[in-house]
Amino acid sequence: MSQSKIKVTLTNSVHGQLRNIRASVYGLGLRRIRDSRVVQDTPQVRGMINAAKHLLAVEKA
Repeated sequence: MSQSKIKVTLTNSVHGQLRNIRASVYGLGLRRIRDSRVVQDTPQVRGMINAAKHLLAVEKA
């Protein structure tokens, strides 16, 4: 059973954001602006994306 994957890109800085938002972005493996990662589409990852949705661009991989 293979799950779908999504590509997450950091579009804005985490500077000045709340600690939980920064932790979600770093938990996704994103370190700097325009950094991208391909991750599994799970409920846990969706929650992390939802916490920082104003900083991220999400697309299917």
